[in-house]
Amino acid sequence: MKNSVHLHATLEEIDKVVDYLGEHTPDDAIIFLTGDLAAGKTTLTSAIARSKGVSTGATSPTFSLQQTYCESLYHYDLYRIDNVEFFDLGLHEELEKSGWHIIEWANEELKSFLANAGYNCIFVTITTLGDSRDYQIEY
Repeated sequence: MKNSVHLHATLEEIDKVVDYLGEHTPDDAIIFLTGDLAAGKTTLTSAIARSKGVSTGATSPTFSLQQTYCESLYHYDLYRIDNVEFFDLGLHEELEKSGWHIIEWANEELKSFLANAGYNCIFVTITTLGDSRDYQIEY
């Protein structure tokens, strides 16, 4: 990774993480979110959606696999599918659309494949620290 930063934030401070991503993430990027169940992956996605003018925030696309919040924000939850299904369903074709593609529960093989395919990839690992979270952001 070229760059790595750790940000600590409570739920009330999550905008500083969103602001950092906004300043350091290209307009077209895949943002991989990693963390345990209830670590705050969808919470971060919701804060990002609000920053892009989506008044309702975001919900987990666990059963729909993908949510589109605006012309430039896409959210994927791969918890229930493997890489073969990801490609069989044509979800990889969605990544050609301009904007931020936030992916939860991608495995390391898919992350590596997409990073090596030339996509702008950002890796955010969320760790629970009591009432706050550590966000390790790698480019």
